[in-house]
Amino acid sequence: MVIPEGLYYAKSHEWVKFLSEDTCLVGISDYAQAALGDIVFINLPQAGDSVTAGEPLCDLESVKAVADVYAPVSGVIEEANQELDEACEIINSAPYDAWIARISGVTSRDGLMDAAAYKAHCEAEAQP
Repeated sequence: MVIPEGLYYAKSHEWVKFLSEDTCLVGISDYAQAALGDIVFINLPQAGDSVTAGEPLCDLESVKAVADVYAPVSGVIEEANQELDEACEIINSAPYDAWIARISGVTSRDGLMDAAAYKAHCEAEAQP
């Protein structure tokens, strides 16, 4: 399981890369993509939509299940990664390059973890 430093993580397994104080990219972690298996479809969010931390951002389908991706921050969708419409399998091969949405107007980082805290969270979650 790869957990890059310099990103923030949500308990629901999304990563956040801040581009500025109030704009970020969001995707799903290596842990999440591994748990889901091969991703075959993503229902991307729409530019201009408001999102609230902890609420669904979009959903994706894998060979195992349909799963919600949750917004790790509140803000407005500035852009969705249209490349994923044609090649959503990039999420499996390069989860930290395959961002799902750029969110602007972010006012809080509450609840986000650094890499060390996220690693501990994943290890605790994996315990029976």
